[in-house]
Amino acid sequence: MLLSMTGYGIAHRETDHYTATVEIKSLNSKTLDLSLRLPRFLQDRELEIRNLLAKSLIRGKVNLNFEVSRTAGARAATIFNREALLTAFQEVKAIAQELGLHTGEDTLLAALRLPGVLAGPDQTAEPEVEITWEELLPLVHEALERINQFRRDEGHALTTEILGYIDHIRVALADVERHDPTRITQVRQRLQSHLGELAATENFNASRFEQEVLYYIEKLDIAEEKVRLINHLHYFTETVYLPEPTGKKLAFISQEIGREINTIGSKANDSTIQHLVVGMKEELEKIKEQINNIL
Repeated sequence: MLLSMTGYGIAHRETDHYTATVEIKSLNSKTLDLSLRLPRFLQDRELEIRNLLAKSLIRGKVNLNFEVSRTAGARAATIFNREALLTAFQEVKAIAQELGLHTGEDTLLAALRLPGVLAGPDQTAEPEVEITWEELLPLVHEALERINQFRRDEGHALTTEILGYIDHIRVALADVERHDPTRITQVRQRLQSHLGELAATENFNASRFEQEVLYYIEKLDIAEEKVRLINHLHYFTETVYLPEPTGKKLAFISQEIGREINTIGSKANDSTIQHLVVGMKEELEKIKEQINNIL
């Protein structure tokens, strides 16, 4: 089944000490293009995270955002020296009034900066707990599983859509097959008419004419192209259901399908078949557009 390169996955965890979120987004790309945003304390894990993403996502323009923040209760509390703050505030306020300056919130902020006002960490507060990589790693795996599930769901929809286009090409090819005997009859009638005209001329060379007729018939014969095209369509359908990523292989098969369709159109020399060929080309273009989003 096909996998889409477009995807989104997020994993979130909240504890008494921290909250952590891993968010992964992926878009179309011919190669794997990774962009990571990590907390400072996880910088030494960048290579490991890159390897995880490369192994799981394989291809695409991938952005990972890893956010970790401590909860308010986990931060070391800071308490005020109330008497020192009141004294400092009154002193700053008095100086401001003497200078004719406005007193307000800025006065309080200035007082807070004075030595001895902030008493330092509250020794009764819960000590800060270390956040280990081992407890955060499952979040990365969870986000990867969710983005891959997103890719599978999108790929299922793409599979149905693309195989629908393939079926449309099959139907058009069947119409070509049904019309081909009529085309051959018309070609034969034109040749017989020209043969009558040429036989009446004095310089008519029967041997030379026979060679030209054989060349003309061979040039207009599309039997091999029809066989190759139906084989390519079967191969395309089989490839869609392979377990491994098939985007690049499907792109190559699409090129071969296009080559056979173009050859049928150029050799047929028939307006009805030309119209059918145009329809097949339209369906093939839709396939190529969707293949750009296939892993």
